[in-house]
This record gives sequence, C-alpha cells and structure tokens, in this order.
Amino acid sequence: MEQDKYSVGLDIGTTKIVAIIGKENEYGKIEILGIGRSKSLGVHRGVVNNITQTIQSIQQAVEEAEINSGLKIGSVVVGIAGQHIRSLQHSDYITRADAEEVINEDDLDRLCNQVYKLVMLPGEEIIHVLPQEYKVDGQAEIKEPIGMYGGRLEANFHVVVGQVSSIKNVGRCIKSAGLDLGKITLEPLASSDAVLSQEEKEAGVALIDIGGGTTDLAIFKDGIIRHTAVIPFGGGVITEDIKEGCSIIEKQAELLKIKFGSAWPGENKDNEIVSIPGLRGREPKEITLKNLSKIIHARVVEIVEQVYVEIKNYGHEEQKKKLIAGIVLTGGGSQLKHLKQLVEYITGMDTRIGYPNEHLAGDTDEAVASPLYATAVGLLMNAVKNEGKDIHIDEDLENQEEMAYADHDENKMKVDNKKGERKTVFDKWSEKLKDFLDNAE
Repeated sequence: MEQDKYSVGLDIGTTKIVAIIGKENEYGKIEILGIGRSKSLGVHRGVVNNITQTIQSIQQAVEEAEINSGLKIGSVVVGIAGQHIRSLQHSDYITRADAEEVINEDDLDRLCNQVYKLVMLPGEEIIHVLPQEYKVDGQAEIKEPIGMYGGRLEANFHVVVGQVSSIKNVGRCIKSAGLDLGKITLEPLASSDAVLSQEEKEAGVALIDIGGGTTDLAIFKDGIIRHTAVIPFGGGVITEDIKEGCSIIEKQAELLKIKFGSAWPGENKDNEIVSIPGLRGREPKEITLKNLSKIIHARVVEIVEQVYVEIKNYGHEEQKKKLIAGIVLTGGGSQLKHLKQLVEYITGMDTRIGYPNEHLAGDTDEAVASPLYATAVGLLMNAVKNEGKDIHIDEDLENQEEMAYADHDENKMKVDNKKGERKTVFDKWSEKLKDFLDNAE
C-alpha cells in the first residue's frame, strides 16, 4: 500500500481554481495523476470574497481531478496570496542550557517557535517563519548550525504575515467543500519551488508570478528566500482596461488580450484591425491592434515598475545582493507576447519565462507544464514533501480540544514522539486552525 501515497495541491486563484493530484516516482520526480480546473468565481485579487461560490468552484475542480485520476481527494495543501500579505525581517536568539551539547533540531524549533510568538498588528497572524542565516556565539553566516557547539543561537528570519480573517475564510471553504486542510503555503513560495532551479536561487533571482488578480514576487539569493511581496494587480486589470478602453464586454476583452495582445506597441502596424461583433444587432466594432497594445503596454509597465520597486527595496542595486540570474516570469500573465522583452527593457535584468517542468516526471502532459499551473505544481510538491509528516494526529486530540494552547503543544509533542515524527511549527499551526474551525461549527 505504501507506494500508493499520493498528494494534492489546490491553487485557489482569482481566475481559476486548480486541483492537482500527484506522487513521487522512484527518481524523486513528481508524477501527475490527475488535474481538474474550474472558473474561480468567489475570489477577488487573491482573497475569497464569496464563500458559497468559492466552495462550488473548489468542488468542481476537485471532482474533475478525481474523475481524471480515479482517486479520492482527502487532504490538500492550499496556497494563499492577496494584498493583505506582508513580510518583515526579524532576528531572535535563544540561550542554550548546555553549551557542551551540540545544537540539534529541537533548538532550531525552539527558536522558530519563539518567532511565532511575536506580537502582530490586530487581526494579523504569522504564516511562515523562514530562517535566513544563523549565528552561533557571535560567529556569523552559518547556514546549518546543527551539530555545532555553542551557548547562544541566533538567527535572522524572514517572517510572512497575513490577515487572520482571510486565512480563516480559505480554511472555511476547504472544510465546507468536504476536504481537509493539510497546510497553507504562500503562493510565491510554491511557484518558486516549481519553476526555479537551485543554481538560480544561489545566484540570486526574482520570481514574478503574474496571476489574474495578483502579481506575486519572491526573491532568492545564496539559496535562501530574502523577500516576498504580493502586488494587487494582475492580468485581470489589463482585461479591465481593454474592456473600458474599447467599450467591449469582458469575454471579448479577454480573448483579444490572449489572441492579439502584445506588451510592445511598436510591433503592430497601424493598418492591423480586428473586428468585434456588436451586441445584439449593433454594428461590429473595429479596433486597431496598435491601440490594443498601447492599452496593454501602459498597464503592464505599471505592474512591472511596482515589482521593480520591490526588487530595489530588497537591495538589488548593492553589489553583494545583486540578482545574477535576473528575473523569471511565470503564471498565466507571463504568456503575454513580448512581455519578456519589456521586462528586460524596464529593469535591465536578464529574464526568462518559467515553466513548472523542473521537477516533473518526463512523460508529463505538455499542458500541465504551462506557466499557468506553476503555483498548483508547487503546492503539489509541497504536499508531497509533507506526506512523510502527514497529519494523522487529530483523533488523539479530539477529546482534549478544550485544552489550553500551551498544553496543546506539549500534547502534540507527546503524540508526535509516539508517531516517531516531529512536526514543524507550521503543521502545528495548521492543526490549531483546523481545531478552531471545528469548534466554530
């Protein structure tokens, strides 16, 4: 039965919801077993704003994936984005009781747990605590402190923070769609798992995931995540502009963008014209492709410039922080013609389009290896990674739900040790969220 382990990633996007089932093959690559997608109706700019519609869309995508693969979906790893996400840098330290013992994973966990206790603004909570580098007794730039001696263990963290209500709404949707929430992951982190190579992360790279409602950014340098941001604009605003600028309906604007759109206006001759059927007996409209790409260009420049401000905020212009591998574009919006050239022109950085085929098995269907599915594939990879420490703990905790959180955590640790597996802080957090949702019933 062991080899039949499969995992599920669920990408709740602004334009589409994708459920993707897969497992690891013997070569450590991800084999896609089934995929389902549906139009996303209850999500605006990456945030759920209509629970009922979102639940329906999730169920549709999940059903399709189940029919596709012949498997049943239980627990899913979900991505979170939206403009409520922000990130901050924080450093923290612990003093170890016995400097004569080597540092082990418990110490790292203790340090991470401490960061989770940071006081946030009301209504916010910590989603990820990502250690950057460690210091042991003042010795800096240590990547892996396990096995070293030392009394004071210090680290810099990249902390990702989101709105409690938005996170709970996602959890609510998953639960109501009849699924278990395995884990919540920041979408730009998931996309970067799917499309970036280790070399790029070492050299320094900015991943820009242009979705329908948001554009996500993740910056890596020396193999470590350095900066994340979510910008509340995506392909949807471009469609909106075309709709307004050409006075046509949204469906036509979207088609125009996909079929004839270009981010570079110089490309089109003045006499290239597209004719669009009028609404119910009205005259057809004629739109010049030059005007179309001017509209697109204006908006894309705005999005790219906002992202570039974030890249500069990270400090790309300092010699030590230079992103040698440049920019990788992914997400549905990255398929816009001449976008790569425009991004290179604005930022002066090398740019490529990222396809999520880095970790997929060789015989994967071409359609899945499209930038559209970068986040979904990344979430699936995340689910596969977590499969080892899956959450089979709930039944042990059902009867002790009323316990205080402190006891809760100790309890979990006991249960965990029984299972022979230690859990990350994040898994515990997911469980707390699940308990909370159960009680909210």
